[in-house]
Amino acid sequence: MTTHQTRSDIADEGHAEALNVLRSCATEAGFLASPATHANYRRVWGRDGSIMGLAALASGDEELIDAARRTLVTLAEHQGPRGEIPSNVDPATGRVSYGGTAGRVDAGLWFAVACAEYWRYTQNETFLHEMLEPLERLRWILGAWEFNARGLLYVPPTGDWADEYVQSGYVLYDQLLYLQAQRGIAHLHEALHGGVDHALGERIARLCHLIEANYWFDPDEGDEIPNDAYHPVLYRKGREAAGHCRGRYWMPFFSPLGYGTRFDGMANGLASLFGVADASRDDAVDAYIAEELVHEDVMLVPAFDPVITPRDEYWDDLQMSFSHTFKNQPYAYHNGGLWPLVTAFHAAAAGAPGTPPGGATLPGRHPRRQPAAAGRPAVVVLGVPARPHLRAGGHASHGLERGGGAHRRRLPGRRALVRVGRAFLPKRRAAPALGPIAPTHGAS
Repeated sequence: MTTHQTRSDIADEGHAEALNVLRSCATEAGFLASPATHANYRRVWGRDGSIMGLAALASGDEELIDAARRTLVTLAEHQGPRGEIPSNVDPATGRVSYGGTAGRVDAGLWFAVACAEYWRYTQNETFLHEMLEPLERLRWILGAWEFNARGLLYVPPTGDWADEYVQSGYVLYDQLLYLQAQRGIAHLHEALHGGVDHALGERIARLCHLIEANYWFDPDEGDEIPNDAYHPVLYRKGREAAGHCRGRYWMPFFSPLGYGTRFDGMANGLASLFGVADASRDDAVDAYIAEELVHEDVMLVPAFDPVITPRDEYWDDLQMSFSHTFKNQPYAYHNGGLWPLVTAFHAAAAGAPGTPPGGATLPGRHPRRQPAAAGRPAVVVLGVPARPHLRAGGHASHGLERGGGAHRRRLPGRRALVRVGRAFLPKRRAAPALGPIAPTHGAS
């Protein structure tokens, strides 16, 4: 930022450049992850394309909004025989991938979220009817992925956006998307039939309770076990293992083998954005980010933290988890790497007021968030108004490296996240205190 540029100027510039990136990725088949020929980015991705579609809706740009529609149509046209939404589609060759060594659970979840938000924004009846069968088939396979019919999706290793990381089982990030996807489908059902699907409503409420009860360890709960604990013994052992993490942030996953305790940047951002977190839990996460994670020179939230190093017990497993080349060196890719996309969801949550247009309040949403800045129209992302320059979007496939061991200056709460506008500028800023910032490769 120059002496003559205000933060508003930088935000305006970042917003304009973000729209240019979206336009460069828009094709007849929808949004490509990147127009570059590098690796496999020049494809329509279930995850990336859906998130870019949300950014298009937030922009209000009609050409981008139609590119969002084309993206969803392309994904639906290449849906798998059991209802799977593709991980990616190559428009040039027609090649379809549903994942690498494991399928991508979150591709279908983001697809459902984006379909619902596109309908919410456009009220396009033709689109709604086109998507009814794909969404119903998707619902079927998502239900099957619960395996034990108890409300939570079971995600295989490498089964979502953290496709080379070491977490699996009941992954919080995927449960949050499952919640929002079902909320969106419920909204579409009501729009189509003029009435509420009560069974679906009960499933949504049940899932919300399961998330609240099983992924947050309250330091003041003593020896009590929540009524909705998925497995009481597993919960007790996980709470004991969490130690200093209790009451600071949401746990990333649990499985029959135990709980993971690393900070998951995406999951914690979505828990706030989707209204699962109440004000006290949001404050706790904000404080943790400000005190432990965010450096003032680079306002980006890491994908996961702390990093896994060669001395860590998970290092050997991490080294085995890759598609072509090992990318998860310490402070790179998912292993503590910096992804603007992750920070975007935290920033969107930080800028979202409690009551969306129409007066409906999302479950758990609280009114402490600030409205859009003066002169900037509020836009809808996932049913929640957010400032245009702090919404999800851009290139979802690139992580940035960060150096380790740097001094981190404490930043006061949400200010640490609302000041991230600089992170979305197209020119990467040098960060001597953190080491080089460089792009990393994506995966299938």
